[in-house]
Amino acid sequence: MSDTAGPVHAHAVVWIDHLVAKIFSVGVTGVHARSVRARLSARHLRHKPNEIGSSPVQQDAAFLANVSECLEGCTDLLILGPGTEKIELMHYLKAVKPELSLELEPIDHSTDREIVALARKRFHLD
Repeated sequence: MSDTAGPVHAHAVVWIDHLVAKIFSVGVTGVHARSVRARLSARHLRHKPNEIGSSPVQQDAAFLANVSECLEGCTDLLILGPGTEKIELMHYLKAVKPELSLELEPIDHSTDREIVALARKRFHLD
C-alpha cells in the first residue's frame, strides 16, 4: 500500500482497527490506497489473572485525525472493521466533517481486494 497522496475520488472505504486504518479512494478511473498506523504504547491488551476486565492500550490521540486528513475531497465513505474503532471514527468524522455521507459495516479481517470489491459494489462502480 502507498502512503503518498494520490488522485482524489468522491468515494472511499476505510477498514480500521486499533492498529491500522487502510484507506481506499475508489472511482471509475481506479483505486488509490493509503494506510495510517496508530502509535500505541503497547501492541496488545494485558490480561491479568484473577482480575475482571483488562488494562486497555493507551490510544493514539492523533490516529483518527490522521485518518480524517486522508479523506479530503471524499463525499461518500464506507467504514469497515472488526472492533469498536470504526464506531469511534464515525463519531469523530460526524463532528469534524458533518457534510460527509457515512455508512458503517462490521467486517472481519479482509484482503485489500475484498475491501475494494465491497466498496465498488456499495458505490455502484462495477
